[in-house]
Amino acid sequence: MSPKIISPEKPALRAQLRAARDAFVAEGSPVIATPDAFLKRLAPGMTVASYMPIGNEADPSELTAAAAALGCRIALPFVIDRATPIRFLLWEPGAPLIEGHRNLRQPDPASEEVAPDVFLTPLLGYDARFNRLGQGAAHYDRAFARYEAAWRVGVAWSVQELPAIPADIWDVPLHAIITEKGMSWHSI
Repeated sequence: MSPKIISPEKPALRAQLRAARDAFVAEGSPVIATPDAFLKRLAPGMTVASYMPIGNEADPSELTAAAAALGCRIALPFVIDRATPIRFLLWEPGAPLIEGHRNLRQPDPASEEVAPDVFLTPLLGYDARFNRLGQGAAHYDRAFARYEAAWRVGVAWSVQELPAIPADIWDVPLHAIITEKGMSWHSI
């Protein structure tokens, strides 16, 4: 098997986007509000995979709370290491979390594994074509391929948008982006 060749621009873009994100958050405490268009896509009983932000990642907590209030089940990622596929474990908002790989706050590993209907996903960068630049481990790209019917929503700060993100063949685009300025999406 030949090794994957990663676009050489991605490491530099990640550093640039982390710096832009950190500077943006240092200027104030932005909030990601819950757009009506997001709520209209949800139904009671759906499973929404959210995440606990690390550092200055955009915080999806209002989106997560709104989904739970509508009767959606909430799941969080459970990561063992860089190579092992990410799992999504059922989590009751407010329940204790454990510290996992790379300081991720995640559910108890004994929690029920579920298949997400909706992903709220962190990212470092995005573009108008809904390409997403993540941390580089391809955890979410592999999960998107595994749960291909799920609605993929990136959660970010508006300063994380770039004119274009270099996309590799394994990169899976998002269906929507939610920022502090609102939501943009395309048909699925």
